Amino acid sequence: MSAPRASGYFRTSYAQDVRLLDTRMHKSVFTLFILALLVAPFFLGVLALDLANQVLLASIGAIALMLLTGYAGQISLGHAGLLAAGAFTTGILFKEFGAPFWITLPASALVGASLGLIFGLPSLRLRGLYLAVSTLALHFIVIHVGGEYETKRGFSTGVVIAPPALFGWTLSDARAWYYVLLAAAAGTLLLSLNLLRTRTGRAWRAIHGREAVAAALGVSVQSAKLSAFVVSSTFTAMAGCLFAYYRGFVSAEAFSLFVTIQYVAMVIIGGIGSLLGALLGAVFVVLFPYAIESAAKALVGRDALSNLLFAANYAAFGLVMILFLVFEPTGLFGLWKRMQNWLLLWPFKQKPVGK
Repeated sequence: MSAPRASGYFRTSYAQDVRLLDTRMHKSVFTLFILALLVAPFFLGVLALDLANQVLLASIGAIALMLLTGYAGQISLGHAGLLAAGAFTTGILFKEFGAPFWITLPASALVGASLGLIFGLPSLRLRGLYLAVSTLALHFIVIHVGGEYETKRGFSTGVVIAPPALFGWTLSDARAWYYVLLAAAAGTLLLSLNLLRTRTGRAWRAIHGREAVAAALGVSVQSAKLSAFVVSSTFTAMAGCLFAYYRGFVSAEAFSLFVTIQYVAMVIIGGIGSLLGALLGAVFVVLFPYAIESAAKALVGRDALSNLLFAANYAAFGLVMILFLVFEPTGLFGLWKRMQNWLLLWPFKQKPVGK
């Protein structure tokens, strides 16, 4: 009589445990998803393609903030300032020196890393609200410097930037930008996933849980905090560089404090401590205002009233954040996990142990 065989999927080695795609089903679904992303621009309209590009841009910044806040547990309200730093670095280098894309992107990353190191130093002494206020200073300093540059150079409508050229190919088409931004977002995601598996990523999780315990286990709390700020700021500044090229101009007015609130909302609504949550939050926050406007026009049919409802997006935005914090603290990622578990268990129901 043969021995009974175990049913289900079991990991038997560490190599299997760290795989990003560990089952045949995951690999098949992922392949279909990638194919859908690659062919999507050929079926999307002008507005839909622009929204897709906005989502990809927002995804990079959302992932960066998730690393800092969701994994390392450090509060930051200077996210819009870091985006502005990368964008203005690009604009200044282009206007003053005619620097190409291959110079402005690394320069923006370097500026972001430097700002992350400088404004990450207060995190070694400050926590909570005090740390949030110190990072908020970053926003106002960068916006002031950028605004002064616009005024002194006479750029009343912003710093105009020509489309970049990659390998002799000028990026002036929204479809071409889609593939560039898709590659950038995918690269940021893969790099973040692998970074979280390293000693640095484990240190971030440790200080997020309890700094005293992490220090007792041998984690350098100071190094972990500073590295989180530097990595997050670098990614964010690079996103600002891409934003400047995609929009074709840089203006201090484009980086208001509300932009920071939007990115914080992406982290909260998507689900704290999940890179998938950052992506889901970026999709939700970018598309939410357009969904409200479309619903208003469909229900009311009059532009005046629909514009009034569109102005109420700020209130609706805040209400959604409150609802998620109260009723769904795990965000969209938590909803996705529950739906996934339901599909895996269907048609069987979960029952309490012992019944």
